[in-house]
Amino acid sequence: MAEHSDRYAGAAPPKIVVGLVATPPDYPARVADRLREELAGLLADRVDSTVDWDVRTGWGAIAPRRDRGYDGLLDDVADRRQKAGWDIAICLTDLPLQVQRVPLVAYSSLRRHAGLVSLPALGFGQMRAARAAVAGLIAGLVTELLTEDDLGDEDPRGRRAANDRRMTDTVIPIHRVVTGAEDGETGYAASRGAGQLRLLAGMVRANRPGRALLGLSKLLVGAFGTAAFALATNTIWQMGDALDWLRLTVIMVLGITALIGWLVIAHDLWEKPSDDTTRELARLFNFGTVITLGLAVGVSYLVLFAGTTAAAALFIDRSILEANLGHPSGFGDYATLAWLITSLATVGGALGSGLEDEEHVRAAAYGHHPTPEGWQDLDREMRGDDQG
Repeated sequence: MAEHSDRYAGAAPPKIVVGLVATPPDYPARVADRLREELAGLLADRVDSTVDWDVRTGWGAIAPRRDRGYDGLLDDVADRRQKAGWDIAICLTDLPLQVQRVPLVAYSSLRRHAGLVSLPALGFGQMRAARAAVAGLIAGLVTELLTEDDLGDEDPRGRRAANDRRMTDTVIPIHRVVTGAEDGETGYAASRGAGQLRLLAGMVRANRPGRALLGLSKLLVGAFGTAAFALATNTIWQMGDALDWLRLTVIMVLGITALIGWLVIAHDLWEKPSDDTTRELARLFNFGTVITLGLAVGVSYLVLFAGTTAAAALFIDRSILEANLGHPSGFGDYATLAWLITSLATVGGALGSGLEDEEHVRAAAYGHHPTPEGWQDLDREMRGDDQG
């Protein structure tokens, strides 16, 4: 943006208070916390260096309004802005939003002096894209807060047009969608195909598969015990030698699918359409949950396979294996044996998955948001800072 270093000679520059609202108080709060530290400098560099930027943050003040989509969420953000006395409020949410049946990446409302960014729509590289999106939304909104003296010779319409171009060029591949021109309502949406894939990838990123993997730690220990018992059974050796790769693959897929299905059922992770959750939103939630669990279970399977292969090579002497199989053996035979045992142990793990850490497994459900300990006190403290 244009810089007018001599515009405020002898006078105080305008001060604009920007509030970042994270909802729910989980992954979006961590993104907001990182943005808060650098946003003032970023706005001075990319938007207007003559403005005194005051950035504040709020956690947990707003719950996702699934039934009303982005419009209802923006109403809540605007209400939070007014109560806190902010000039502009930007909401960071992990709620997947859509406009005209395509993923909504960001939305700006001049009427409400508020905007929002849907983090999952940004895909994997969310911090870089979130910086650009938040700065772009603020740049569009701040034009309405500056007076003619503040703007100098700049044309407000040209400034908004330049910001739109910057948004579509620097965030991710998006296009501008005006849904209410008379109220200054502007959305930025992704494409239907690639945008949906990026949305699912972003949902999995926000859902943190590592947290689900931690929840499967007890299951993994139990599966190792099952695998160790199976390694001592020569009948399993002969079964592994007799099965071809296609059957072994089917057994593996069935074992992984059984574990994922049992985790979903046992821990009630399936999101059902309801009054506040549309069928489309429930479908996205369930896709995110299944993919997250699939990644966690897949990594567990690979760890179990590697450990079983090493144990088989260490404890089963090649001469004993050859005597039972009736032919010369090599590493491939140990790997095939470990493949079968890993799949069988995974099925056994599915039956014992009720022993898992409930909170960590429940966290794999995209619609479930564990509340970080102490966020209520933090939010009250920040409310006091806002009013001070």
